[in-house]
This record gives sequence, C-alpha cells and structure tokens, in this order.
Amino acid sequence: MKLLQDKIVVITGATRGIGRGIALKMAQEGAQVAFTYSSSVDAAKTLEEELTKVGVKAKGYQSNAADFESSQELMSEILKEFGGVDVLINNAGITKDNLLMRISEADFDQVMEVNLKSVFNMTKAVIRPMMKQRKGSIINMSSVVGVKGNAGQTNYAASKAGILGFTKSVALELGSRNIRCNAIAPGFIETEMTKVLDEKMVAEWRKAIPLKRGGTPEDVANACVFLASDNSAYITGQTLNVDGGMLT
Repeated sequence: MKLLQDKIVVITGATRGIGRGIALKMAQEGAQVAFTYSSSVDAAKTLEEELTKVGVKAKGYQSNAADFESSQELMSEILKEFGGVDVLINNAGITKDNLLMRISEADFDQVMEVNLKSVFNMTKAVIRPMMKQRKGSIINMSSVVGVKGNAGQTNYAASKAGILGFTKSVALELGSRNIRCNAIAPGFIETEMTKVLDEKMVAEWRKAIPLKRGGTPEDVANACVFLASDNSAYITGQTLNVDGGMLT
C-alpha cells in the first residue's frame, strides 16, 4: 500500500519548483491533491493533468494565500470538493533580495505577507476541520536561511525564521488533538529558477556542500512524504533540514 493512500493533501504554490515536485510525489504515493497557484493558469492545468494521470483526484485553485479571506474561502471550496483535509503543506513563497540599506518597505512587507502571513492564514483555515477529525499533519516550508541568516536576504530570512517559531507554537497548541506541525528547511535546491544563475557561482556552492551537490525538488518532496505519512506519527514541532549537510 502506498504511504499516503487516499489522504487529502493541500499544497500552496505548487505549479513550479519545489511545490510542483511535492505535488507529483504526493500523487505517486496515493494522495488526493488540492493545490494553489497565483497566476499561471496554463501551468496549473498542466499539473492537474499530470496528477490525474497518476490515478488520483487533483484540482488547482487560483488563490492568494497571503490574503486571509481568500484562504478561508479556499478551504471551504476544498472541503466541499474533497470532503476533508489530512495534510497541509505551506509552500508558497517569494524573494525580494537586497541589502538592508536598499530594501524598500514594500519589498519587506510583501515577502513577510507571502512567506509568513500565508502560513498563518492557511493554518488557521485548516484547524477546525483537522480538530473535528482529530488528526492532521501541517508542514511548513522554511529555509536554511531562516536558521542561519544570509546577507542580502534580511526580509526572506526573517520570514523563514518566523515560520520556525510559528511551527513550534502550533505543535504545542494542537498536539493534544493529534495534529502535528513540522517544518522543512531546504538548502540549495536546483530548480528552473537556479538555471539562470552563473555556473561558476553554482559550482562553488556545490563544492561547499558536504554532499557536493545541490538538492532536487524530489529530495524535499521525499521529506514531505515522511512528515505527511503515519511513519512520522510521533514527530511534531521539529525542523528537518534538507540541505546536503550545509548546516552541519
């Protein structure tokens, strides 16, 4: 039997990169998948088709996870369509990198809203249905940058560090209801976004990683499968670093 057979999984920001990899892996493990996207309708339709070809129910929803009301409405639609939610993966995120002295207030606020407030919004939306069924797994996508910081990413680092504190607090609040909450902190993950970077710079990054390679979306997706499945039934409030040893 597949690890996530018939579990209902909600993933934010799933049409590319890590989110897309997670959606595909969840479907391969038997989960029904509801995912969100912000603007790329074509990419959403393509992913929806790929997921259904695996043999599971899947549907994409255009929604802004950074907006509280939109998140509440989204969850209502998903509950009507799928009948419940077993796993929430808060993956939506953006970067607006710059040195602190050059970051605008708007760029700081937007990163915090999309990366951190969206986690609050979506988690708030799933609490009642998960409490009603007395089970659930919430997985929040943080970053190694949220653990150790990074020059030129004060806004991003602050948002990802905030996710770690949020995760631990939710784990303490909801543990008695059999609802688990954990975080994943990816390191350098190679996606279509990293292909535009200078190859020499990427080679230096790989060299500095103990495993001598960048990660793949599948590496992160495998960690998500573990935390979503019953194999992690006694794990909550933790941060799983998927970084090839960067933080060792």
